[in-house]
Amino acid sequence: MSKNVIFCYSGSGNCLDIAKNIAKKLGDTDIVLMRSAPAVTDVQEAKKVGFVFPCYAGGLPGDVEEYVKRIRVSPKAYTFGIVSYAGYPGIGLSIINDIIPLDYWAGISHQCSCIWLLPHQLMLPPLDAAKAQRRAEKLAAKVAEDIYYVKRKDRAPLSNPVNAFESGLWPKLSGKKAARMKASDACVGCGQCVKLCPKGNIRLENGKASFGGNCIGCLSCLQFCPTGAISLGGITEKRARYHNAKVSAADLCQKIIHID
Repeated sequence: MSKNVIFCYSGSGNCLDIAKNIAKKLGDTDIVLMRSAPAVTDVQEAKKVGFVFPCYAGGLPGDVEEYVKRIRVSPKAYTFGIVSYAGYPGIGLSIINDIIPLDYWAGISHQCSCIWLLPHQLMLPPLDAAKAQRRAEKLAAKVAEDIYYVKRKDRAPLSNPVNAFESGLWPKLSGKKAARMKASDACVGCGQCVKLCPKGNIRLENGKASFGGNCIGCLSCLQFCPTGAISLGGITEKRARYHNAKVSAADLCQKIIHID
């Protein structure tokens, strides 16, 4: 096992990019993807253990809360949590802190990936993709410096009932939107969306992507589709797609990424 471990959930690639930037500063770090069940859960030998994830409707994405409950961390380990968000950080850090107490935590704003809700550039403050990336890298460098030097917070991450209520509604709302997911005639049957889907919700039928009902709304299939063929109907057919330029679909399909 590496000296440091970062558990990361990423849909558009922003969180994986942040995790990589932190790992480069720390050195000898395993980034364990949490898009599906993490390949490693016993990290009691690690000196530093972190969590990097996006805010989904005020809460945690997918099955991340259940995955975190399985993780075993040494009581001597330094722990940290980083949330990436477009508008507000939500209560994800608070949820994780209740499971695994965090020594340090921070938020980094970046582009919005939920384009059925908002255009991707409507983050706070509004920035285009290139400027948002530079800002995120600068913030990630500051966070990485704090973690490298074992900085600690003197209070727990905040929680609030509004975000808790919102995140409780998210699975139902996301499920309704996912039911409208489709591939246009631009689909070339490359199968990239099939590989990306963390729930095995996509398959190829007659050379074209077909969608089931088990979607957690990561939208990786939509954002990384090389022909822009996937949409949820309506406004998503017109809005620009977005994924982090420094993260590939193949990166998101990895189980563990090691950074020396």
